[in-house]
Formats: sequence, structure tokens, C-alpha cells
Amino acid sequence: MSVRHALLALLSEGPKYGLQLREEFEARTGEVWPLNGGQVYTTLQRLERDGLVESDGSGEEGPQKGFLITAEGEQELARWLRTPPDLSSPPRDELVMKVLVALYVPSADVHAVIQAHRRYVVELMQQWTRIKEYDAEGDLSMSLAIDAELFRLDSVVRWLDAAEARVSRAATEGATTWADQASRTNETRAPLPRHRREMRERR
Repeated sequence: MSVRHALLALLSEGPKYGLQLREEFEARTGEVWPLNGGQVYTTLQRLERDGLVESDGSGEEGPQKGFLITAEGEQELARWLRTPPDLSSPPRDELVMKVLVALYVPSADVHAVIQAHRRYVVELMQQWTRIKEYDAEGDLSMSLAIDAELFRLDSVVRWLDAAEARVSRAATEGATTWADQASRTNETRAPLPRHRREMRERR
């Protein structure tokens, strides 16, 4: 989430002061992402340093200091809105890593690990669904933000289901261990996608 660009978007509507920006940010994002006041002012200072916003010239730091977007800020905002985020490399997801590590821990029951995570994610989905039904009615921003989270969590559940099926299938074909992996180091492997090769070369 780019707080920097979210603040530029709010300032594109007209001059605003720090406290107002924090309150409007939380309201516009459905109050899903609380924003620390200090983060707002630090971000505004950097935006001003970069020539993307200007202060009202009062010289007084604090919640009532006003800011407005510059022409360069408008251009930066438009560029950001049109530029897709970098999704070429998967994030280092802790849940995925736990399942992968559990495969090779002798005392770990991979199925139990997967089930524990599935229960937790399903409970989160139920909580968000209740919030959507009772608190987000008529609030478009909150509804959209919650929809995004529900879709994300649903994809996690589907990955866990697929992982469990794959682990079960692998078990019928013979368990995979660290020793099994080591014995295959000399086998021919499919080439990595280009962006993954580039990442490995940069390390």
C-alpha cells in the first residue's frame, strides 16, 4: 500500500491539513488500514522535499498545517495510477514457508499444520463477512476493501486445499525428504523463468 500516493490522491481534491488527511485516508479506505499520525507528517515532509506537495507557508508544524499538490505531484499521481504493481515475483509468504518447512521436519504433521492454518483463515473470513454485513452497508470503500481481503483469504484456503491434496498424492508415491532432494541435485531441471534467473544472478 502506497501511503505516499494515497495522500497525493487526497490532495488532488484541494488543499488539506495533516489531521484531515489522516482522517480522510482511513475513511476512504474503509477504515481497514489505520494510519499513524506520525507517518502522515513524515510522508508529507518527503513529498514536500521531492517537490510533489507544497505547504501553506505558515511554518508551523502540526495537525493544522496545510498542504497542496503541485503540478509535479499531479503527474506522479497519474503515473502511479496507470502503472501496474510489480507482481512478477511471489512475496515471501510466511504461511507458505511454514508448510514448505513442515514437509521436512520429522516431528511435524504436515496435514495438521495445513488444517490449523485453514481453520484460522476460515475464521478470519467469517469475521470479515460479519463486518461487511453489519458495518459496511452503504459504505462503498469499506465494502470494496473487505471484498479484496475476502478474495485474498479465499485464495489462501484454495492453496491450502491444493497443498494438502498434493502432499497426500506425494505420500502415496513415496515420501519426499531432504535426502531425496539431495540425491536429485544432478538431475536436469526445467529452466527458471527469466525474472527468477535475474533475481538469482543479482544475489
